[in-house]
Amino acid sequence: MKQPLIILTGPTAVGKTDLSVKLAKKINGSIISADSMQVYKYMDIGSAKIMPEEMQGIPHYLIDELMPEEEFNIVLFQKLAKQYMQEIYAHGRIPIFAGGTGFYIQSVLYDIDFSKEDASAEIRNELEAFAKREGNLALHNRLLSVDPVSANAIHPNNVKRVIRALEFYQLNGYAISEHNKKERQKKSPYNFAYFVLNDERSRLYERIEQRVDKMLECGLLDEVKKLKAMGYHKDMVSMQGLGYKELLAYLDGEITYDEAVYILKRDTRHFAKRQLTWFRREDDVIWLNKDEYSYQEDQILEKMITILKEKKIL
Repeated sequence: MKQPLIILTGPTAVGKTDLSVKLAKKINGSIISADSMQVYKYMDIGSAKIMPEEMQGIPHYLIDELMPEEEFNIVLFQKLAKQYMQEIYAHGRIPIFAGGTGFYIQSVLYDIDFSKEDASAEIRNELEAFAKREGNLALHNRLLSVDPVSANAIHPNNVKRVIRALEFYQLNGYAISEHNKKERQKKSPYNFAYFVLNDERSRLYERIEQRVDKMLECGLLDEVKKLKAMGYHKDMVSMQGLGYKELLAYLDGEITYDEAVYILKRDTRHFAKRQLTWFRREDDVIWLNKDEYSYQEDQILEKMITILKEKKIL
């Protein structure tokens, strides 16, 4: 018998967090964050991190587990997620992955094997030097020329992932996206339901605008100032997150405050668009379009539970 697994994902600001807690309460679930930023301590407002009081007693994993100077990557995510899944199963509960990082979800769902991926310090050092000399965009353009699929999925400022993809290509002679595609064609070892919560584009963008405004009202700038004072800087993976890199640029005098807010809102919209493109490529996805349920969470929840019963997950 395959073990049960539930995924609740979707674009940023669509409302995954609230729904995941409600679902977990209904089905005796525990939540594993599939988010690349909420894992970091001290980065609460910009990552829209769920707070302890919002968890309503539901166990949450991969929240506040790393310091901002530590690197969180796909290999570490997969390793920790698998450990926590075993812990959740041992307690007789069902793991729910909640978050918007599609590649992280995919790595666990299809048990993608990263062990065969070689690494070369020489190639990596050359690529790092190129990025420092020519800039992030020039490095990203190199990836675009050899692996457009990966280039479209990785932001130019995520230098470590761009370098990893280029390193893989130079070592193996074919794109890492091809490797991942082959791995993705494997059958999942889990009995799973892969839900994608979605909304109309205009409403989603409106929610993004409102979320950014609320983050700023709640002290996002002070949060970034504090991180900067603690010695965290733009070259760290953690500080490349949306909300952090823009306000760091403002604090460093590179752009005005208004420009930082404008860029943050624009880039968050672009990020949501890329997330939706990713989920549309995935197999076995169950779309939950909020407008089709008259924006009633109870109706969406009811539909999810019906599907989970049909799939014999419950």
